[in-house]
Amino acid sequence: MSDTEEILEVGAFYQLLTARLESAYGRRHPHWVRGEIAKVYEKGHVYVDLVDAGSASSDTKRPVLNAHCWATPWAPLKRKLAAEGVTLSAGLIVNFYGYVDVYAPQGKIGFTITQIDVQGLLGDVARRRAELIARLTAEGLLDSNKQVALSPVPLRVGLVASPGTEGYSDFTGQLLNSGYGFEIVLVKSAVQGEAAPAQIVAAIETLDEHGVDIICVVRGGGSKGDLACFDDERVARAIAASSTPIFTGIGHTGDESIADLVAHTRAITPTKLGEEIAGIVANWHARHVRLPAQRVLDATTAVLDEATEYVAERRRTMIFAVRDRLRAEQRHLASTRGALLMHSRHLLNTGAQFLASNRALLSAYDPKRRLAQGWSVVTNRDGTVVKSLDDVNEGDRVTVLVSDGSFESTVNEKTGALP
Repeated sequence: MSDTEEILEVGAFYQLLTARLESAYGRRHPHWVRGEIAKVYEKGHVYVDLVDAGSASSDTKRPVLNAHCWATPWAPLKRKLAAEGVTLSAGLIVNFYGYVDVYAPQGKIGFTITQIDVQGLLGDVARRRAELIARLTAEGLLDSNKQVALSPVPLRVGLVASPGTEGYSDFTGQLLNSGYGFEIVLVKSAVQGEAAPAQIVAAIETLDEHGVDIICVVRGGGSKGDLACFDDERVARAIAASSTPIFTGIGHTGDESIADLVAHTRAITPTKLGEEIAGIVANWHARHVRLPAQRVLDATTAVLDEATEYVAERRRTMIFAVRDRLRAEQRHLASTRGALLMHSRHLLNTGAQFLASNRALLSAYDPKRRLAQGWSVVTNRDGTVVKSLDDVNEGDRVTVLVSDGSFESTVNEKTGALP
């Protein structure tokens, strides 16, 4: 070392290094850096460990760039990523725009992020999503749950959801207001964020062991970032492995997650999912309860109608028969009445003739006529007509009745019969 060569203190050396780096890669000379995210940590600011995209994870000598984005610029960048359904996570290939900074107290060279290539990230997310779908298809997992038999009356409904959310209320409201006796078995789970995939998997496994008829995974609308947990490979494999049919109602009408693709059946919204399940029960009820009941009712109505017609016909027959019988009896009575009148007249006439004849006969034997002819009637004291000598004794007083009166006489002598 020569006497003229400058010896720098550590601080001075970092000042020189910082000046040289800033002159080439500092705030006024930003650059794009591409790499694979190895680790992400967020707490107000976001910290990212970036490695060469082409290096293997087993390479212990692969270069690492400690990048960070301060809270103020990170907030809008995070919102933009969330709007596109992207979350910074390990394994993503990303392009960061920023500048070099040196942190002398720890002897670290860092990279301050000012921009993120969202389109590049979207392409990588789409690539990773397509790769996952391809793997699931190759393993036959996209159709695995679709082949699970669905109960014809799925009244015991397992529910993976976050209580109190709009999606939860929309789904349960459809079941509870359907008029059918649904039993909802809820297993609470986060439906967004880093913790959501593990909780969703655990909830599906719990309900699969519980013996419900159907498992429903429900989440209301949100940004693509909010729904990212449903593109997680762990969730997809849990759905494929379930022995219970899994129905999904996730997000808005246009959203389609990998969980939707793997599920037995998907609905476009939680509300629509509730309607479909209630519809399955309603259709079964219509086919197996209402239709047979209607058939019984129709058959009963037909029997009653036939019986009513029979009774009405018998009533008409009875009315006509009774009317005809009454008319016949009336004619018979009229005939009998006429016959009785004729017979009674005949009897009366015959009786009148008989009376007249008897009257004439009696008149011929009338005692008054005999008295007028000179006959007389003798009676003893007690008024008995004397018909024989034996009826009186000598000395008896008798009454003699003649045509114009009577007189008293005394029996002086009795004489025998006339010659």
